[in-house]
Amino acid sequence: MSKKLFTDFDSVSAKAWKQKIQVDLKGADYNETLIWNSPEGINVKPFYHKDDFEGKQYTEVPSNTWSICQSIFVFDVEKSNSKAVNAIKRGAESIIFIIPNNEVSISTLIKNIDATSTPLYVELQFLDADYTKQLSAISGVTILTDIIGNLARSGNWFNTLQSDHEQLDCIVSAKNKTLSVDLSLYQNAGATIVQQLAYALAHANEYLNHLNQNLTSEITFKVSVGTNYFFEIAKLRALRILWKTLAAEYGVTDTCHIIAMPTKRNKTLYDYNTNMLRTTTECMSAILGGANTICNLAYDAIYHKDNEFGERISRNQLLVLKHESYFNAVENASDGAYYIESLTQQLSEKALVLFKDIENNGGFAKQLKEGLIQKKIKESATKEQEAFNSGSITLLGTNKHP
Repeated sequence: MSKKLFTDFDSVSAKAWKQKIQVDLKGADYNETLIWNSPEGINVKPFYHKDDFEGKQYTEVPSNTWSICQSIFVFDVEKSNSKAVNAIKRGAESIIFIIPNNEVSISTLIKNIDATSTPLYVELQFLDADYTKQLSAISGVTILTDIIGNLARSGNWFNTLQSDHEQLDCIVSAKNKTLSVDLSLYQNAGATIVQQLAYALAHANEYLNHLNQNLTSEITFKVSVGTNYFFEIAKLRALRILWKTLAAEYGVTDTCHIIAMPTKRNKTLYDYNTNMLRTTTECMSAILGGANTICNLAYDAIYHKDNEFGERISRNQLLVLKHESYFNAVENASDGAYYIESLTQQLSEKALVLFKDIENNGGFAKQLKEGLIQKKIKESATKEQEAFNSGSITLLGTNKHP
């Protein structure tokens, strides 16, 4: 056939679609019946059309190459090493080690692991430039350092403001990626998507202000993915747009690495198998949104200690998505979806407005110390809880069909 199939059909404009919908509504109000407002202040329409995107640029999403990751808290070094080696044999393609103190032996921890073929991410719960330099000497190891994230989480610096920033300067000068921004903290606390994006940008801006163009490596964003499927896809896409915009102002690398994991906020104690359904759709959002590394959450993580069964199931969920559902085979599956593109652009614009407001009022660290960030998140979390209690937000198996 020399003709394309759809050239035989007349195109239908957005205006014509809307008129047809209004006829089918038989007098019901279009806006009240079919348009709903999200917590982010976005009016979601019943359909999206290419007419809405005349003259606009589409979002660029990186190549669809994502790795299955296993997170391991290092309590016993030898057992943690054994767990990591076993996880790699069973399908994990990267490992996150969470290290609580500088007494952990690095050589023992990574014994029999080839970090060049299996990337290792090391999240330190302390600040030690000398320890970090030992890690940075190992090829394939990425150290995640976030002193402002520690301030936001605990209310304190690791040591003092001055000491932490001096250590940060030493750490960032190492050859491996060593700077990270943990915006999963804000999502799990109840922030809206716009707040998460704006706070992540303001959080990163604090580092860029301090480093003054001395950031030579790629920044890492650690993200929690919620249950609002399409919005979460758009969130990750918007995050890349916002970082690219900010990085251009400082003349630093505009690429970033996104580590995504399911949120803990919507997980249930009572019908815990439902958690597997939620983490699956959340991982799907992360994949379609363009995350680089995906670390699933075990279905029993909020009420049970780490265990082999829960971790195996969570890893297998990603293996099924990758090798049986072929989520690694389709390049940028969300491209061309007008709905997702519209959400991406609106989230980016709203987050940028909030980011500018934060900067005009003293910056992220200042507002964090004054409690303004915490206050805004608490307000959002309270609204979300009220919507859940009233049934406006539906979580199947919890407040709908329990």
